[in-house]
Amino acid sequence: MARRFLVEADGGSRGNPGPAGYGAVVRDAETGETLAEAAEYIGTATNNVAEYKGLIAGLRAAHALDPEAGVQVRMDSKLVVEQMSGRWKIKHPGMRPLAAEAKAVFPPGRVSYEWIPRERNKHADRLANEAMDAGKRGERWRPEPPPGGSLAGGEDLAGAAVGATAAGAEGGGAQPSADDALETSTATAATATATPETATPTAALPTAAPRGWAAPADLGAPATLVLLRHGETALTPEKRFSGSGGSDPRLSPVGRRQAELVAAALAARGTIQAVVSSPLTRCVETAEAVAARLDLDVRIEEGLRETDFGAWEGLTFGEVRERYPDDLQAWLTSSKTAPTGGGESFATVARRVALARDQLVARYAGRTALLVTHVTPIKTLVRLALGAPPEALFRMEISAASLSALAYYADGNASLRLLNDTTHLR
Repeated sequence: MARRFLVEADGGSRGNPGPAGYGAVVRDAETGETLAEAAEYIGTATNNVAEYKGLIAGLRAAHALDPEAGVQVRMDSKLVVEQMSGRWKIKHPGMRPLAAEAKAVFPPGRVSYEWIPRERNKHADRLANEAMDAGKRGERWRPEPPPGGSLAGGEDLAGAAVGATAAGAEGGGAQPSADDALETSTATAATATATPETATPTAALPTAAPRGWAAPADLGAPATLVLLRHGETALTPEKRFSGSGGSDPRLSPVGRRQAELVAAALAARGTIQAVVSSPLTRCVETAEAVAARLDLDVRIEEGLRETDFGAWEGLTFGEVRERYPDDLQAWLTSSKTAPTGGGESFATVARRVALARDQLVARYAGRTALLVTHVTPIKTLVRLALGAPPEALFRMEISAASLSALAYYADGNASLRLLNDTTHLR
């Protein structure tokens, strides 16, 4: 019976393009035992190139162990997984040779691909970090043998390795943004950042010390989160409740056109270094349109999904008022009241969104990330940044395919840079 391996791979670039590296680990599919590790600093490259290089190294390490084995590849790069699975076309000419190289390691049908969240790919991420760290020091990465033995494959499987940041191989480290906000162009030096697991939470933003003339002269480049509401669906022009608990509609033809327009506008500005999306289809489709133009991956963040509106899903405001008048009135007067039928209250959504925000601010410190999400998460992020009361949610307009932007500084303060910009749709 042929052996089965699991290959986990990751890659990242600080600057996209910038100093880049990859990491890969080969495991026994039955026992989970680590059999080989590979990592390498590859100089200046994009995130996607680093991800593909990690895939190739992992496949080669598995092939060196057993060329007859079956392999399941797990990566947090949706782009690589979808392209190698044949579901997405490889449009970028620079990616095609890398994909062909990966396909050539094992015979057709011997390798399958699975997307996994970033938190389940920590081993490969760590290897990429170690490799890039070593590269920064001018050293070569070497695998550390497990207690009582040596790692299978050793240095031959590891490749030439070298360097990343402690903040993550995907580029969440200390790298200046080319333009740390949509409407300004500042070239401030970036500061080192902690990983999301160890970073100081920013949940207390409203009570942090006020900025102004008394603030330090240089806080470093902020984490800039550009907030993009998804394009229209069939429910949008009818103003129907459409949240996490509904039919998960796709973009309409108008919505797809809006996604292409915003993608072109963001590509022209050239400021986005990462794309993060709600898991709902309308956001993923919008995010993919942008990521394709920017040659970036789409990372999924569960915390960015829309409110679950319970029994109100698919209804207009007027229909809810007619069917559930008392419940609607309670919902409008208290952020702790959930919609009828087990939906989410705004207070619950705020906690979820704040947790996602803290992780993203830590991950993208000194960089600019695009968050493709929904009305309530965008309004919530703006409200929390301004220290505004919950009722402020009802006093903001967030149009389909609109852009907003928030900057988060090292002292814990936030600045609203842009709100509901739709000029790119005209």
